[in-house]
Amino acid sequence: MNRFFNNLFSSLGELTLRYLLFAGVAWILGYWIFKSRWFHRKIISKYPDAAQVKREMRDSAVSMVVFATVSAFTILAARQGWTQMYRKLDSHGWTWFGVSLGLAILLHDTWFYWSHRAMHHPRLFRWFHQTHHLSKNPTPWASYAFSPLEAFIQASIFPLVMFVIPMHLYAFGLFMLWQILYNVAGHTGYEYHPRWLMDSWLGKVLNTPTNHIMHHETLRGNYGLYFNVWDRLMGTNHAEYENRFREVTTRSKEKFQAQTTSRNP
Repeated sequence: MNRFFNNLFSSLGELTLRYLLFAGVAWILGYWIFKSRWFHRKIISKYPDAAQVKREMRDSAVSMVVFATVSAFTILAARQGWTQMYRKLDSHGWTWFGVSLGLAILLHDTWFYWSHRAMHHPRLFRWFHQTHHLSKNPTPWASYAFSPLEAFIQASIFPLVMFVIPMHLYAFGLFMLWQILYNVAGHTGYEYHPRWLMDSWLGKVLNTPTNHIMHHETLRGNYGLYFNVWDRLMGTNHAEYENRFREVTTRSKEKFQAQTTSRNP
């Protein structure tokens, strides 16, 4: 029992530190330092109030506890040899190190799409996903703003990866960094991809902040996480997604700021 609580507090500290670091840096850059300079790339052309930000941080704190609890049990399972986590690199080599990381990302993207879509079912939405959708215009602090039930669903990908995929400890660490980086980026509220992306094959594969912010706006469609493949295959991309992306990425900085100033004297 002592070992479990040690793992719990250790995981909680690590998760909270990563959350504060990634979301905090995104917040400082997008909402303080470069707030005016980047405003023409703000997907929704306004900023949320302080009450929303506080709620996002509070809900994220609850999620951290759920994530840490799942992590503590997963660490215990790994130490018992019940997972496929390994520590010696020569057990599988560098090639598998990279392949396993790619497989984990693909598995997570699939898990996220289908669990996310399921949580939008009318019978599940209130209990699982409504908390996250309280943010119509999310900030980086909304990255982990889940209900406890949704937090458990989101955290379940980590033991799933460890049980299904032979993965080096450091590869799993890179996967953890990748997922929080992409999650925070998708909730910054800014579109950072270049305008040409949507006219290339990459635009058909990669997901964008515009895609996810539109999901928060409309409460439907655009269910993917890292990639736009499942949404395209299943016909769940928002009909105006590509047009919205092009509109955001082709705004004139000077004209957009002038128009915004005239609307909000």
